[in-house]
Amino acid sequence: MNLNVVGLDIAKLVFHMFMMQDGKAKKKKLKRSELLAFVAQMPVSVIAMEACGGAHHWARAFQALGHEVVLLNTRFVKAFVVGNKNDYNDAEAIYTAACQPNKRSVAIKGIEQQDLAMLQGVRRGKVDERTALVNQMRGYLAERGIVLPRSVNQFRKQLPSILEDGENDLSTLSRKLFAEQYQALKALDEAIRALDRKLRQYAKTMP
Repeated sequence: MNLNVVGLDIAKLVFHMFMMQDGKAKKKKLKRSELLAFVAQMPVSVIAMEACGGAHHWARAFQALGHEVVLLNTRFVKAFVVGNKNDYNDAEAIYTAACQPNKRSVAIKGIEQQDLAMLQGVRRGKVDERTALVNQMRGYLAERGIVLPRSVNQFRKQLPSILEDGENDLSTLSRKLFAEQYQALKALDEAIRALDRKLRQYAKTMP
């Protein structure tokens, strides 16, 4: 590569750099508040990072300063760690990995891509939360001799009639708790529908 290569180990507060200058290893530790100003005064370089939390944000910031950015697959970088794992060794491993001709890089995400991933992730979390709620309530019903199929739709359909049935083994307390969880289920259903609407609206704006 004609450009300087910099391995950058990113974190929440303290960042570690590794590079080679005049055949000698150079290490640098920077606080989060210092990082962008330091990178701004660097000669145009290839800045390599692991594709982890915050990496896409920093990649866009470094690109705006004129640097080339390479995001590397974390598993690929691990193969180049030498010695005990620490921040400087991690930065050196990133540097070494970035210099490989067959490096496994990850595409840098734009804000819209991250927004979409967040929207999908939040929806997935709500669906998982709903599934967990239904499975838990099915288990409690089974302990009282009421067995329902493994289906959110069946649970949603049959629970109201179970709550109204005064002849089953539900106590006053359990009946109240089941009713509260049924309301929680309806709230999750509405939250998921709202997210579905956002996804459809978002899809219309993105070619």
